[in-house]
Amino acid sequence: MTANNDNASENDPVVVPARMINEWAYCPRLAFMEWAQGEWDDNHYTIDGAYRHRRTDKPGPELPPPEEVPEIKMATRSVWLTCEEEAITARIDLLEVEDGEVCVVDTKRGSVPDVEDGAYEPERVQLCAQALVLRSHGYACHSAMIYYAESRRRVDIVIDDALVARTREIVGEFRAAVERNEIPAPLEDSPKCRGCSLVGICLPDEVNLLAKIGAKAAEPAKMRQLLAPCDEGLPLAVTTQGAKIRKRKGEFDIYVEDERVGSTRLRETTEVLLFGRVEITTPCLQAAMEEEIPVCFFSQGGWFYGMATGHPHKNVHLRIAQYACAGSETKSLDIAREMVRSKIRNQRTVLRRNHPGLTPYVLAELQRLADEARQANEPETLLGLEGSAARHYFQHFGDLLRDGEGQAFDFEKRNRRPPRDPVNAALSYAYAMLTKDAMHAVLAAGFDPYLGFFHRPRYGRPALALDLMEEFRPLIADSVVLTAFNNGELNRKSFVRNAAGCAFTSYGKRDLIRCYERRMDQQITHPLFGYTITWRRMMQVQARLLGRHVMGEIPAYVPIETR
Repeated sequence: MTANNDNASENDPVVVPARMINEWAYCPRLAFMEWAQGEWDDNHYTIDGAYRHRRTDKPGPELPPPEEVPEIKMATRSVWLTCEEEAITARIDLLEVEDGEVCVVDTKRGSVPDVEDGAYEPERVQLCAQALVLRSHGYACHSAMIYYAESRRRVDIVIDDALVARTREIVGEFRAAVERNEIPAPLEDSPKCRGCSLVGICLPDEVNLLAKIGAKAAEPAKMRQLLAPCDEGLPLAVTTQGAKIRKRKGEFDIYVEDERVGSTRLRETTEVLLFGRVEITTPCLQAAMEEEIPVCFFSQGGWFYGMATGHPHKNVHLRIAQYACAGSETKSLDIAREMVRSKIRNQRTVLRRNHPGLTPYVLAELQRLADEARQANEPETLLGLEGSAARHYFQHFGDLLRDGEGQAFDFEKRNRRPPRDPVNAALSYAYAMLTKDAMHAVLAAGFDPYLGFFHRPRYGRPALALDLMEEFRPLIADSVVLTAFNNGELNRKSFVRNAAGCAFTSYGKRDLIRCYERRMDQQITHPLFGYTITWRRMMQVQARLLGRHVMGEIPAYVPIETR
């Protein structure tokens, strides 16, 4: 006997899942993010919990109507009921029927806690909510139990008037917050955050810090390490023209001229990168979407076309706030100023660290442009300052390339579409890879990637991804190119020249992609928060923090600047 809201209309009352009542009692922000904003991420606790529920998630015999509940003992699993009067919906792990009454049994992964009522409040209100739903359908339900898998013990839960009142109070609080679209504030230095699977999305310590200091941080804070899950897999990049990717059991197989030349497991693949004339079968695309593996499409020369993913993010309220922010010249200019200033400052840092004889004038000029960017009063002025800084930067960029064994590469100025020399070809390729990662980050955060705050909307251009890239261009893409050339990973054999310009050979693409991925996985100290983090993860954090600013949780967007 089940009920659900699959065909719910706009005028239907908001019903709260019993599990979300548990989450709200534990952490209101967690419940809001999961249910109202559609956020979710796994960690080892949630995976283990799902494993512990593997039996109770399988539906059992149909629960008979209240008037036909037998006197003999019976049990059923995974029963879904909804009560609109209580505004609660619940999927019940286990129902045991005896002597005409039903008893709720819920499975928890941990051990029995040493507390007065036998269980913490979040668990007790969840079981009370399930009992209320059963009662509303006419069943006699006066008892509930929690089975703790770690202890292999059951604990009785008393469903008294005080617990019923508290449960209804929580349901009312949750519904009111959802209807107001008001996300609760993060917990302050709470031990609950350590084991939370959404800590890398919620960013409680980061949001609390930035809410206090805004964009005026001077010294790195001493904060708890961001214990967010890290991708342990690797990207699958296919550059051989005419190759085809097929699915075989749990693997991606790569074929060239009907010969299998390689394979990788789906669970060990973080993304699939296809360059030029590379085919992928429909079963492969479906498997990638099911496993949330983005499939990214590039031209043979490295131009990023776009990506295939599963369903878009459900947080429509963030996109509404994004549109409102982009439509406000004042708000969008505030964000754009910080992004451009940060980019110029990072360009200055790259030159200062690596140039063998840079004159103080260049550093002073870049600092002046960065300071003026923060004071720019219109987008055109900001664009001009960004262009002036780029000219100064790339005028000296070639001096950062070291000569060695006859492999010196000349670089005079930035050119593209098509690039006319190896260095520009490498820069364009690295920027395409960075665009892909920025696109992935803003999509994961729930943004519309085609509406930015600095880059103007243009058909087919991921303006917001390009915005997010700005602060990372010198630190990631430019650094990758310098490392690849100066370490000899790219050489004359990595490129081919023709009348159309300069392009990579297949080996050159492979070597640059390897260098780029190594950079993205490099561990560094966060310049503001003080903990260790990868460049890839840092870009994702910045996308989330941009969302927090757009939604009004923090007063200003604070870009990344290295020292």
